[in-house]
Amino acid sequence: MQRVMIIGQPGSGKSTLARALGERTGLPVVHIDTIHWQPGWVERSHDQKTRLCHEVEAGERWIFEGGHSATWNNRLARADLLIWIDRPAPLRFWRVVLRTLLNHGRSRPDLPDDCPERLASLPEFFGFMWRTRISARQKMKQLAATAPSTCQVVCLRSNRDARIFLDSLQAQPLRR
Repeated sequence: MQRVMIIGQPGSGKSTLARALGERTGLPVVHIDTIHWQPGWVERSHDQKTRLCHEVEAGERWIFEGGHSATWNNRLARADLLIWIDRPAPLRFWRVVLRTLLNHGRSRPDLPDDCPERLASLPEFFGFMWRTRISARQKMKQLAATAPSTCQVVCLRSNRDARIFLDSLQAQPLRR
């Protein structure tokens, strides 16, 4: 395992899993939010995001979590493991509220500096989550179904699934 692609909808646990996987494997972790956002919640252009994603994807070792689906096919072609975290919408909404409250006024570790969590942004973000809940899941399901034979696909639907997956890594020697 040298290149791991993690996908899932907001609040599914992508960043948390990526950090845990990075600790176990020593692979460098890249969070899409550090590519999507610049300090001060300034969004990068589509072209900038695409270029930065391709730079990460070209690397020999990575755990890359998150969206920018315009680059998913390229990322998937390079990945040797695709992890799809498929969690129910009510749980994901609750997790977004919880992380916003716990990090209110501060930037999360998976965000650039000066991107503090704000309660005022929740309604707009919830609207995005609601509007894309079905289409985004279908897109991820399709991506997993079209993974090349050289890429193992793992679907995690619960905290238990994630624990079992992470625990299974300790039983296997990992290439560094």
